Amino acid sequence: MKKSVGARSLIYPNPVLVVCTYDENGKANAATLAWGGVASSGPSAVSIAVQPIRYTYGALMSRRAFTVNLAPAKYAEEADYFGMVSGRDFDKFAETGLTPVKSELVDAPYIAEFPCSLECVVTHTLDLGVHTLFIGEVKDVKMDESASDTWSEFDLLTFDALTRDYRAPGKSVAKAFEAGRKFIK
Repeated sequence: MKKSVGARSLIYPNPVLVVCTYDENGKANAATLAWGGVASSGPSAVSIAVQPIRYTYGALMSRRAFTVNLAPAKYAEEADYFGMVSGRDFDKFAETGLTPVKSELVDAPYIAEFPCSLECVVTHTLDLGVHTLFIGEVKDVKMDESASDTWSEFDLLTFDALTRDYRAPGKSVAKAFEAGRKFIK
């Protein structure tokens, strides 16, 4: 028998997504969001869900742009902090020492120290109740120059909402589109 754990662990693991925006005065802000992911492969798009009471919401509505930065495990403290305090009250980049870099393609900064950043323009919004879903068309993906063709070298953070733990990926257990072939007759 399965027990109910509610909606706090809808999908596991959640990637740790640090979304960056500029506010109306051009101040760079970073917010760690719990809800987001791939929305489309053509055109490439991601989704993020933000509550209207959040500082980031106003920036998304006015600037219509954001970046999604994938946090490596060595920046777990910074990523956690980005989700704990409001950019209304704190300069999160000054506090953490991380570097906002102005995108040449969208009206939002990305984080220099993070290995991968998706630069997005808002194409759609959908009021879902407590959250508003923002769909961002990916205009570019910035990847560390040292990157090969594997994500495992980045040691990216994931979040387990059920236990409230940050985790890093472990070992590979199967090859996609190969492991299930045994069931194809």
